Amino acid sequence: MRIEYLYRFPVKGLTAEALEEATVEPGGTIPWDRAFALAQGDSGFDAGNPTWLPKANFMCLARNARIARLAAFFEPRSGTLTVRSPDGAEVAANALQPAGRAELSAFLAAYLGEEARGAPHFEYAPGHSFSDVRAKVVSLINMASLHDLEAKVGSRRHRRRFRANVWFSGVPAWGERDWIGQNIQMGGAVLKVIRNIPRCPATEVNPETAERDANPVAELTQHFGHKDLGVYAEVVEGGHFAIGDAIEVLGTD
Repeated sequence: MRIEYLYRFPVKGLTAEALEEATVEPGGTIPWDRAFALAQGDSGFDAGNPTWLPKANFMCLARNARIARLAAFFEPRSGTLTVRSPDGAEVAANALQPAGRAELSAFLAAYLGEEARGAPHFEYAPGHSFSDVRAKVVSLINMASLHDLEAKVGSRRHRRRFRANVWFSGVPAWGERDWIGQNIQMGGAVLKVIRNIPRCPATEVNPETAERDANPVAELTQHFGHKDLGVYAEVVEGGHFAIGDAIEVLGTD
């Protein structure tokens, strides 16, 4: 088994950034993954006392398909986040500073238009993850499982629909479902696989066109009897991993 692709998603709902390598800490995520989010005005999110909230409280693909057409780029050294809309308009601001986040809030709220609720605010809370689950996780998908889905439906399903951190090969389709509760060695890090990833309406959105042109949840349910694709894992032992590194199942603790 080996890592084929690595991604982080700095802003909840916005585009992926391809990585060659990553270093993770125990109990953490891939650095800068889901570090930022646009909270809807009625979300009640408090960056001073951050707690997990469901995705509907934020700008997200499940509710806001048109954001798939936004291109986002984050530079950790400067803190600059650049967001560009399809018409070429863009904002480049320091996402780590209040003034920069105010600029990002205004740009994204304007882009959302009627889909913006109240006064949306762009958020960053050091150490907080705007993940779809309460735990801080790394998401992994078996490429063979995606290919099996594609074979059953007779059509391509772009991997970016599923927003995984790690894509891997070398396992029979759906073999990763047997990893729940087990530890895996991934490069120099050890992770514990905690659960399958149930899919949601965000996967309906074509990442290239922003159109809702497929229904992977229904497809998975019809062909496999579940709506899962991929697994979540928690980092047990920190370390470094990169594209091409091996993955090995270690078993239970």
